[in-house]
Amino acid sequence: MLCLASGAIVLLLLSRSACADPPPALDRLNLSVGGYYVDPTFNIRANTQFGSAETGDIERNRTTLPRVRAELLLGDSHGLSFDYFRYRNDYTYNTSRTFNVGGMPAVLAGDANANLEVDFASLAYKWWLGTGNDVFGIGLGAGYYRAHYDIQANGVFNGTSGSLNQSDTEKTFAPLLELGWKHAFSKDLRIYAEASGVKKNWGSVTGHIYGAALGVEWYPLKNIGVGADYGITRIHINRDGGNSQAAFDVKLTGPSAYLKMRF
Repeated sequence: MLCLASGAIVLLLLSRSACADPPPALDRLNLSVGGYYVDPTFNIRANTQFGSAETGDIERNRTTLPRVRAELLLGDSHGLSFDYFRYRNDYTYNTSRTFNVGGMPAVLAGDANANLEVDFASLAYKWWLGTGNDVFGIGLGAGYYRAHYDIQANGVFNGTSGSLNQSDTEKTFAPLLELGWKHAFSKDLRIYAEASGVKKNWGSVTGHIYGAALGVEWYPLKNIGVGADYGITRIHINRDGGNSQAAFDVKLTGPSAYLKMRF
C-alpha cells in the first residue's frame, strides 16, 4: 500500500507539472470514503449427490456496507478508477412441512443457519472524452470478487434425523467494463451517472456483477466535500465442483454517502 501511495503521489506531481488544469467535472485525484446503505435480497441454490435445495428470494433488513472509491487523472484525458465494498449477512430458517410420498403423509421439520460474505473490488484504466462541463468516460480493467458461505442445518424426516455442515470460499478475477458521465454546474457542484459490468464464463467459478448509480457531489471547502448517490448492484456467482454445484444471487439497492477529498 505504501508503494502504491508513493507511486500515486509521484504520478500526481508529474501530471500537475506537465498538464493544464482538468475540465471542471474532473479532479486530478479524489478519494471517497463512506457507506452503501442497502436493501438486500439474496438467493442460494445448491445441487449435490444427495439432492438439491433453494432458499428462494430472501429479503433482509437494511444494512450499511463500508465503501471506498478513488479516481486519479493521468494527463488530460486518461486515468485510473478504484472501487471496493463488502457485503455480509446472517440468515436463520425454520420449517415444518407435510408432503405426500407414494400416497402416504411425510413430515419434514428442520432449521438452518447460513452466513454469506461477498467482497468486491475493481480497478479500471479510464479514457475521458470532453473538455467542457460534460465529460464521458470509458474504462477497461479487472474486477475481483470473493464469496464465502457457512451453512449449518438440522432436520428430521419421518422420524429420521440428519445434519449438514458446509463451508466454502470462491474467489476469482474477471474482465471489467465501466461507463460514466459527469456534468459540472461549477467546479464545486457536479452530478454523475455510471454503470459497470464484470463477467466471467470460464473455469469452475463463473458469474457476473452489474452495477449502476446516479449521484451528486459538492465541495463547500476547496479540498473537502460530500457526495451521495443511489445505486443498484446485482451479483451472480456459479460454482461447479463436479459432484456439486452452487449458485448465489445477491441484489443490493440503496443510497451511498461519502466524505470526499480532492487534490
